[in-house]
Amino acid sequence: NGLRGKLGKPVYLEKWVTTKTPLTAEETKLDVEFEWDESMGVPGAFMIKNNHHSQFYLGTLTLEDVPGHGRLQFVCNSWVYPAHRYNHHRVFFSNKTYLPCQTPEPLRKYREEELVNLRGNGKGKLNEWDRVYDYDYYNDLGMPERGVNFARPVLGGSPALPYPRRGKTGRKPHKKDPNTESRLSLLNLNIYVPRDERFNMVKFSDFLAYAFKSLFQVLVPEIAALGDKTINEFDSFQDILDLYEGGIKLPNNDTLKKIKDCLPWEMIKELVRNDGERLMKFPMPAVINDNRSAWRTDEEFARETLAGVNPVVISRLEEFPPASKLDPSVYGNQNSTITKEHIEMNMNGLTAEEALKGNKLFILDHHDALMPYIRRINSTSTKTYATRTLFLLQDDGMLKPLAIELSLPHSQGDSHGAVSKVFTPAVDGIEGSIWQLAKAYAAVNDSGYHQLISHWLKTHAVIEPFIIASNRQLSVVHPIYKLLHPHFRDTMNINALA
Repeated sequence: NGLRGKLGKPVYLEKWVTTKTPLTAEETKLDVEFEWDESMGVPGAFMIKNNHHSQFYLGTLTLEDVPGHGRLQFVCNSWVYPAHRYNHHRVFFSNKTYLPCQTPEPLRKYREEELVNLRGNGKGKLNEWDRVYDYDYYNDLGMPERGVNFARPVLGGSPALPYPRRGKTGRKPHKKDPNTESRLSLLNLNIYVPRDERFNMVKFSDFLAYAFKSLFQVLVPEIAALGDKTINEFDSFQDILDLYEGGIKLPNNDTLKKIKDCLPWEMIKELVRNDGERLMKFPMPAVINDNRSAWRTDEEFARETLAGVNPVVISRLEEFPPASKLDPSVYGNQNSTITKEHIEMNMNGLTAEEALKGNKLFILDHHDALMPYIRRINSTSTKTYATRTLFLLQDDGMLKPLAIELSLPHSQGDSHGAVSKVFTPAVDGIEGSIWQLAKAYAAVNDSGYHQLISHWLKTHAVIEPFIIASNRQLSVVHPIYKLLHPHFRDTMNINALA
């Protein structure tokens, strides 16, 4: 048997057809009886072959009255497709853990072959029944068929653009650019990930944003028809509050049918309903639940640098005024123009030197991250600044904003340095309105950096190669795999959709 363990006699699942056909998925318990002799030892794995025309999700197999052992459980949690989809048997191991050197000899060959199957051969398009974990670059971000303005560089695989690997899909190279991979249509979210990595239930908090972006592309005509002529922006603060108070009422017509034809059922069930409920009705944030203007206060602005969406960028200020780390030969002088005169009037009697020495000055610094891109961003309809925000840590433990610096690249070229202006707290009049706008630009930098860097790159993207590697190199019976696996759940699916 090629150093493999002894196999028991094959048995067939009988009476698997239920008396009713449910409209939705449900859990079913079925019984099957094996013949097993105590002299063969304790079963360490079992093989299963699906001769049906449809796939099924195998949750667990529990063996009762195993000779010499009693109850034995196999936790599977895997989709099993019809046998003709595989060139190997599906193997599931018992719940025991083994390091490679400790694996019983009868299981060693099965363990090795399972890893080979999960690695694949690196060829061809991968389909939903494939269980292959392989690496690829982010080479499908552009649409070169629409022209040079829609082309995007490949992220990863080069010193100039290093990036974590993503899961391989095997889609064909793009006809216009063989270095890039062809993309699926806009609304097609059935991007390949191994089937066991796909949602069994929607992780709604992460998935909602992708759902809305997909839906919005086809809902633009519907929203415009309702009389909103500025469909790509909020017309008032009430527009924002409506997302919490009322949602968006959708007509039940061909548009919804188009959505339903393209999007996964889980999304349709949660987001697009034709029973009179509204789309995209969010729970009211606690911050504005009692006071709709609470977000405007300096206290709340400062609090959200630690308790908002991106609490990982604010840091203790180590030198004053803040200095840039951008290359001065390329970007000129990018150091901060904030002076002690800007901030000391709001520092509760402290000088800048005293606060710096006492570790009471903090900075939310997005200047260097944004400045290289500001000129390109501002060439579009979107306008922004690169920002630095200084805070004072007060004796009561609360942060207090002291100044916000807004910077643009020099009109004569990057090498001429930054053009900066500093704004300080104000409440009333024009100065108060400008201060609110300065805080808004700082918040825009912070939320954008959070989405692309803190959340996507440094959390989601960076973990994907570890997910792929653990499935390619660690058997499911490896103790480290069992520890990691629950933390990886759904991440590849979320990343593919992102």
